[in-house]
Amino acid sequence: MPGSADVAITGARIRTLDPALPVASAVAIADGRIVATGDDAEIRALRGPRTELIDGAGLVVVPGLVDSHVHPFEGADDTLGVDLSPARTPKEVQALLAAERERAGGGWVRGHTLDYDALGPLDAAAALVTEAVGGQPALVTFYDLHTALATPAALAAAGVDGPRAFADTSEIVCRDGAPTGELREASAIALVAAAAPAPSARERRARVEAVLARMNALGLTGAQTMDGTPATLDRCAELEADGALTLRLDVPFVVEPGTTAAEQAALVALRDRRGELWRAGMVKLFLDGVIETGTAWLDGPDGLGRTTRSFWPVLDDYRAAIARFDGAGFRCATHAVGELAVRAALDAYRDAAAANGARPGRPHRIEHVETLLDDDVGRFAREGVTVAQQPLHLRWGHRAEDPWRAGLGPARERRAFRLGDLARAGALPALGSDWPVASADPRLGMAWARLRRPPGRPQEPAFGAEQRLGAEQALLGYTVAPALAAGRGDAGRVRVGFLADLTAFAGDPVACDADELPELPVALTIVGGRVVHRAG
Repeated sequence: MPGSADVAITGARIRTLDPALPVASAVAIADGRIVATGDDAEIRALRGPRTELIDGAGLVVVPGLVDSHVHPFEGADDTLGVDLSPARTPKEVQALLAAERERAGGGWVRGHTLDYDALGPLDAAAALVTEAVGGQPALVTFYDLHTALATPAALAAAGVDGPRAFADTSEIVCRDGAPTGELREASAIALVAAAAPAPSARERRARVEAVLARMNALGLTGAQTMDGTPATLDRCAELEADGALTLRLDVPFVVEPGTTAAEQAALVALRDRRGELWRAGMVKLFLDGVIETGTAWLDGPDGLGRTTRSFWPVLDDYRAAIARFDGAGFRCATHAVGELAVRAALDAYRDAAAANGARPGRPHRIEHVETLLDDDVGRFAREGVTVAQQPLHLRWGHRAEDPWRAGLGPARERRAFRLGDLARAGALPALGSDWPVASADPRLGMAWARLRRPPGRPQEPAFGAEQRLGAEQALLGYTVAPALAAGRGDAGRVRVGFLADLTAFAGDPVACDADELPELPVALTIVGGRVVHRAG
């Protein structure tokens, strides 16, 4: 029998997701781990003089929710300036940018989370931005962070006056040799962003802390961040040392085309760096871009007749990187939206396992998987690859007219976001948000996974209704699945010996009607036995 608990919750309904004890009413925590589950009497017996006893009456406790794909550090940096997501017309976009211009005085104007169809055709969109900001330097990013618009003054500040060659397929879009202002993919966007004033270290820290606090308030106890560098580990260590790290983080290193063998070796040397709430040991690579601008790698021309290709100009370099990091004991994540990108990632993982030996418990994963060929559906479960998908991205496919749906094309619609097919084939999809691309609210994510349409609008048809997940499947997608994707054998369930990461709602997220789920209050969030959010 364990000693006294640091924290005990009694009188609750606990969905443990542990087949050995599916439901309990109480749980005890000590030293950041779950030390007992059971009925109230059992847990009260573990109460000591310093135990915090939490009355769980009316609460439903589940394993701590984890966002399997999110950008808390990069997103805090990339959401500078005005939020353009409310704008639906050119006039609305310009009004928001004009107001931001006044706030910025004569400096740079920044905007983010712009919808692709809000400004009309991309070839004229930058001119509308320039008009709105009165010619000042401005950089505006679309919601997916794969495309941006820069004004002539911003391009001049960055020294951009024509096309550039990149190690990947990033592009400064030009017409007759002159930049139009459209920037495609990260390398091109970073070139202009580097010329803009950057927040101070103190401002960046405050922004990250605010993001973490907001995620805790949404019930999140962990995140797989997808935006890491060695410097990100330093930021995690600093936050943790100051008691300001309130999410359990898996931090991958981003490996891009052009990353040299020496640079890759330097990352390998950092594989085991970690703290109590953060760790390395993972890499992320991109095989394509997005459907909206024709940079996804599909199995033929997209719905607008655009030819698609791999983000890595030399695919063998990608495959070599996967083999190198797999052999060094890393978990690999690949951004793959289109069918051929997904297949290439699956093939690279399979071949790396054959060359290096399969290692159970250290799964590789594919991010997004927005379109998927029939022959590849069953491979995820058979080959032990995690599919990490963001149900909230369906909000674009749900609209009848949208650049995503136009680029996808009607012939591919049945292949889109095949969560149901993957689950039926034995996969356990890990769910997330891709914040700041979409809301980090896991209640919204679970609702979209269950409904395939906007919650609260039952009159609207679902996009691919046959691909819906069940209520418990959606919860597994934010608990057990991310734990498996991270190779954590001690997380994702409320079980003795497991990490004491818990989320408590004022009702049952499984029994709750999916249309009402986004309004279900989050009562308590606990990370490593520490209460990081408590409803007022």
